[in-house]
Amino acid sequence: MPSGSKKDKKDKKEEAEKENVKAEEDIESYKKRKIADLENLGRSGGVYVPPFKLARMQKEIEDKTSAEYQRQTWEALRKSINGLVNKVNVGNIKNIVEELFQENLVRGRGLLVRALIRAQMASPGFTHVFAALLAVINSKLPEVGDLLIRRVILQFRRAYKRNDKIVTTAAIKFMAHLVNQKIVSELLALHVSTLLLERVTEDSIEVCVSFLQEVGQALEDLSKAGCQAIFERFRTILHEGEIDKRVQYVIEGLFETRRKKFSDHPQVLEELDLVEDEEQITHEVDLLDDTIKGEETLNIFKAIPPENYAADEAKWKLISSEILGLEQDDGSDSSDDSDEEADAAADRRAQEKILDFTEQDLVNLRRQIYLVIMSSVHYEECVHKILKLNITEGQEKEVCTMLIDCCAMEKMFNRFFVLQAERLCRLNPVYQDNFTESFGVQFNTVHRLETNKLRNIGKFFAHLLYTDAIPWSIWAQVKITEETTTSSSRIFIKVVFQELSEQWGIKKLVDRLREDELKPFFVGLFPKDHPKNVRFAINYFTAIGLGVLTEDLRTFLEQANAQAAADAQKAAEERAMDEASGSSSSSSDSSDSSDSDSDDSDDSDDSNDSSSDDSSSDSSD
Repeated sequence: MPSGSKKDKKDKKEEAEKENVKAEEDIESYKKRKIADLENLGRSGGVYVPPFKLARMQKEIEDKTSAEYQRQTWEALRKSINGLVNKVNVGNIKNIVEELFQENLVRGRGLLVRALIRAQMASPGFTHVFAALLAVINSKLPEVGDLLIRRVILQFRRAYKRNDKIVTTAAIKFMAHLVNQKIVSELLALHVSTLLLERVTEDSIEVCVSFLQEVGQALEDLSKAGCQAIFERFRTILHEGEIDKRVQYVIEGLFETRRKKFSDHPQVLEELDLVEDEEQITHEVDLLDDTIKGEETLNIFKAIPPENYAADEAKWKLISSEILGLEQDDGSDSSDDSDEEADAAADRRAQEKILDFTEQDLVNLRRQIYLVIMSSVHYEECVHKILKLNITEGQEKEVCTMLIDCCAMEKMFNRFFVLQAERLCRLNPVYQDNFTESFGVQFNTVHRLETNKLRNIGKFFAHLLYTDAIPWSIWAQVKITEETTTSSSRIFIKVVFQELSEQWGIKKLVDRLREDELKPFFVGLFPKDHPKNVRFAINYFTAIGLGVLTEDLRTFLEQANAQAAADAQKAAEERAMDEASGSSSSSSDSSDSSDSDSDDSDDSDDSNDSSSDDSSSDSSD
């Protein structure tokens, strides 16, 4: 027992010492964690850190890719962007732009957009300056402009739902100057105006009037019909007389401003017209799109892996140097240059390996084309907007397909779409080639279409043909025979030729089909390879009321029939002559055989006579 009790006491003592050591370790780790949290709190804005102390802290950090160093550079980036945005004005905007492009705007795009929106809300009188600053940045980094537009739209939605007139007025003023700078499409301005005038209140009218005063000159240039419709709505509100006199005077003041051609509210000041039209990138954003996200997480610091951080910083230096037009200095340290070149080559290889198999860009382009087509009032306006889209080489086919599909979906044929196609073909030969290719695709798949869509598409290509927007060589791929056509394809050809006959007249159509230069392309339309195919083509065009087009075929068929009859007669005569010559030869053979038989009988008679004589002589003897 005594030995057992001593052993138990010893075990308890060792366990107590282990618990004390563990408790001391926990306390130390807790102290370190709390100190780190306090330091992070101080450096993230909770406690003011003087700039010289922050710079000294950055120098003390040996690892330039650690999370602590990334946080400090993030804070420096935030303070620099806020300072530059807050001091921008008309006189120094060019210098501010250069300084901003020296900061990492790809990583800090959320900070830049937040700073611009806050500064605009605090100083609405400088909205045109902030819009001009964003226009320059958007021409080089379009993702920044897209992010700001989305956030401004979300801000407008929230303020509109809360009936916050002050915030709504500031938001639409920012949107108006974004339209003036052509950062966003004028469709957004038309949509905002329509929304404000949908439910008429005194506040909504005042806000809409202030919005149109800012953006009216741009709308008159970009969408005159849409602007006219909005002012007609204002005129209707005035005639109804259900609003307060003060608001009526506000509307009358807007009409007076329009009469003066918005001279007091110019679209862009000369000092702020910093971007050429062909360099500016215009975004298409739907005001009521539920998928719009503000990406607020871009405002918050988030550490990234060290290797990615170093690569991103090197990549931004190259982008910044390219934007600012700076040449890389040839330093004495060749190893640094070789490392930078290796990093750049690795970045290029990484970019080459990235492939977007989701085709999201193509889907967005189709959406933009559809919105432009359906929102345009006149076909010339639509063509102008299509040419302003960022359509890269090889994507013109999407425009052609969208125009054909929109035309096919109409209940009745609408010349609005085909007039756009005609104008595009005349402006750019690439569209002509794509519409020529689209004809072959539509003809080969015409059996999948309903009758109404088939007729619309047939009239679509008939218009392009009789206006010579596309070449007539497209008929080279069509052959009218019973085996190579279907009922749908025959209806399609009928619609095209009947439309050509109505527009041109049958005489001009016949003359066009008989042109020597184009005849090689019509071999399939009017086949002459076999009488069966010739008769089928003649019967087909006669059935659709265009039998006059087959006069050459009828002549050819008559000549072929006459030639066949002559050949048959000649063959019959030759056979008759052969039979006559055969009968004459057989008669001559029979006469020869009869002569020989008579000679043989004479010889036999002679022999008989001689034998009888001999016998008689013998008997006499």
